[in-house]
Amino acid sequence: MAKQVKYSKKKTTPAPFSSIVRLAIPNKGRIAAPIMDLIEKSGLHFPEIGERRLITKTLDPQVEILFARPIDIPEYVATGAADLGITGHDMVVERESHVKELLDLQSGKAKLVLAVHEDSSITSVQQLNGMKVATEFPVITKAFFAKHNTSIKVVLVGGACEATPHLGIADAIVDLSSSGTTLKTNRLRIIDEVMETSTHLIANKESLRTKREKIDEIYLALESVIRARGQCYLMMNVKRTSLDAIKHVLPGLSGPTVMDVASNENLVAVHAVVNEERVYSLINSLKRAGAKDILVMAIQRMIR
Repeated sequence: MAKQVKYSKKKTTPAPFSSIVRLAIPNKGRIAAPIMDLIEKSGLHFPEIGERRLITKTLDPQVEILFARPIDIPEYVATGAADLGITGHDMVVERESHVKELLDLQSGKAKLVLAVHEDSSITSVQQLNGMKVATEFPVITKAFFAKHNTSIKVVLVGGACEATPHLGIADAIVDLSSSGTTLKTNRLRIIDEVMETSTHLIANKESLRTKREKIDEIYLALESVIRARGQCYLMMNVKRTSLDAIKHVLPGLSGPTVMDVASNENLVAVHAVVNEERVYSLINSLKRAGAKDILVMAIQRMIR
């Protein structure tokens, strides 16, 4: 008779809670470089050099970076493998991921468009009924055609989507377009716009509850960089008698800041934030109004 073996029941200890916030960002692709620049300007520098690792520490011991494919980031965030992620809005919609979109980073702007060969007689969505459409976005594409009560066959491609009409693989494509140059180069014509997209900061819903303070800190850091884009900081000295003329010329977020200057010339220092597109014309106007010692400085972050 076989000896009965008794197994002791051991209590399993749940994994300890980690206060570290993991931020997933693209490892490559059209939006990768702008995102890296945004991360650096926000203050979350990468102290490590050399070969890039899958998970990299930052100067903040409570924040680490996970490098991943843009299409995978929504699911990493949804499942909790990452607390935050930065990827295209189109990726979030395509993966149908249950995440919270926190912030439009206002970069990587593009349109997902429906296009056909320029010699095609097709001019509307409905004319593609029963035809083949090549795309890297099957979920979005099917939903778009369903909304137009049009039945199509999706041809899934992993790249070079614009070549498929020329090769006879598909009658149309649904693909991203930033400037339209690539479509024109490949003799393709847009017949409809599927959706607009840009880069977004997304969050795991549970992490928003348990790690809110650190997530808010990261959110503020990224938002401050975005707010500073296209803005310059002007500093100048002005005689007090010319101050009203300077205020009339100078725009600002909340009006210029005026401070006394230790000088025998009865000067004041005037500081203001202005749109960098206006700096060229403002300089001459400020000089004529009585400003001198004018400095123009770039702004890296701006917090209201």
